[in-house]
Amino acid sequence: MLDISFRADADDVAVVTGAAGSIGAAVVDAFLAAGAAVVAVDLKLPPERAGVSGALDWRAADVAVEAEVASLADHVRATHGRVDHVVHAAGIAGGGTLVETSFDEWRRVMEANLSSAFLLARAFHPLLAASRGALVLIGSSNGFNGGSRLSGPAYASAKAGIHNLVHYLGKEWAGDGIRVNAVAPGPIDTPMVQRLGDETRAMLRDAIPLGREGTAEEVAANILFLCSRGAVWQTGSVVNISGGLVL
Repeated sequence: MLDISFRADADDVAVVTGAAGSIGAAVVDAFLAAGAAVVAVDLKLPPERAGVSGALDWRAADVAVEAEVASLADHVRATHGRVDHVVHAAGIAGGGTLVETSFDEWRRVMEANLSSAFLLARAFHPLLAASRGALVLIGSSNGFNGGSRLSGPAYASAKAGIHNLVHYLGKEWAGDGIRVNAVAPGPIDTPMVQRLGDETRAMLRDAIPLGREGTAEEVAANILFLCSRGAVWQTGSVVNISGGLVL
C-alpha cells in the first residue's frame, strides 16, 4: 500500500517563503515535525530569529525583488546543497473596487503575489530539477470566483495568474521530474481575514457550506500532502480547500 504521509528523508531541504505569516509558519512547523531541514524566508525576520539553528535556517528576503531571490537561491545552494520542496506562502491582499485601485497598488499586489512566484520558480528550477522535487504555490478561492472588493481586483487577478502558472509549469517541468501544484484556500482564520471585522467574517462563514473558516494548519496539511509520496502522480493541479465555498 502506498504511504501517503509525509516523512522527510534524512537530507530533505524545504524552502518556505512568507514563513513569518500564519500559513507559512504552519508549513515550517509541519516540515520540521516531519524531519526536514527548512529555509524559512520572510521580508522581515521575527526578532528572535536569525541565521541557522539546527534544522531551521531563517533568511530575510523580498521575494518580489529579482536580485534578492537570486541571492536566496545561491545561499541555499551553498549552505544546504539541495532543495526538495519549495512552498511559496508569501503574499498580500488588497481591497476596494477597480476604480478605487491606484496603479501603484495594483502593481504592489501583483508583484507580491504573482511576480514573486515567477521569480522564485525560475531561480529554484535548477535545484528542483536536480532533486526531482516539488513546488507548491498558494492560490485562492478568489482565483476561481473573481473575488470581491474585500481583497480587491489585483489580488483576484494575481491568484488566477497563480492557478494558470501552475497549469503551465505542470506541463513544462514534467520532463524535469518537478511536480508543480497549488492549494487555493477560502477564508482562513489568519490576519488577512481577521482584518475584515466580525460582521464581514460572519457573512463569509454563512456562505461556507462547512460553516466555519479554515485554519493555517489545515492548509499546511494539504501542502505537505502535495509534497509527499502520495502525490507523486499529481502535477498542474489547484486544490480547492474552501469548505465548499467554491463548488
